[in-house]
Amino acid sequence: MGVKERKERERVDMKELILNSAHQLFVDKGFDEVSIRNIAEAIEYSPATIYLYFKDKNEIFYALHGEAFKIFNQYMADVFTIKDPFKRLIAMGEKYIEFTFKYPKYYTIMFIAEAPMQCDQSSEGWIEGGRALESLENIVAECIKAGSLKKQSVKAMAFTIWSYMHGMCSLALRDRMKHYTEKEREGMIENSFKIFIQLIRNA
Repeated sequence: MGVKERKERERVDMKELILNSAHQLFVDKGFDEVSIRNIAEAIEYSPATIYLYFKDKNEIFYALHGEAFKIFNQYMADVFTIKDPFKRLIAMGEKYIEFTFKYPKYYTIMFIAEAPMQCDQSSEGWIEGGRALESLENIVAECIKAGSLKKQSVKAMAFTIWSYMHGMCSLALRDRMKHYTEKEREGMIENSFKIFIQLIRNA
């Protein structure tokens, strides 16, 4: 490996180290409670080192946000081979649940952690997030056209589905289901999802 290649490898490794450490801090402490100094201390470098790679912690957050949504979209890719739109919608819901508990740190960055207000709508994070929402809206539109869902606003229906899935998954992920017995909790997500599918289906 030449000098140029080695320096590039070191740059990539350092950026990854910063992102991984920041990710954990954002999840554990929340965005507002994390400073560049905190991140620097976690990786045992000076704050000046962080600024060589990112202009501020907002940029770090959105880099993580974009990475999480990119992984999410890749995770969902298989559902788009399903021809029937309603079956595709169900599969997307099942994959959403799987993703939440397989990648809880990604899910937290995407949907739970408080995001900075300075949002760059041309950033990868915004684009990947928009792609995920657009995929849901497209499936909902197909379902309405096929008669599987009642005729109504595509955006409102997609938001309703997203809200339900997020609420259910977030409650479970944040351990907010202690009022149910352990046995009840075991099948609660699966059973609740089945009921929701019945509710939104155009009977």
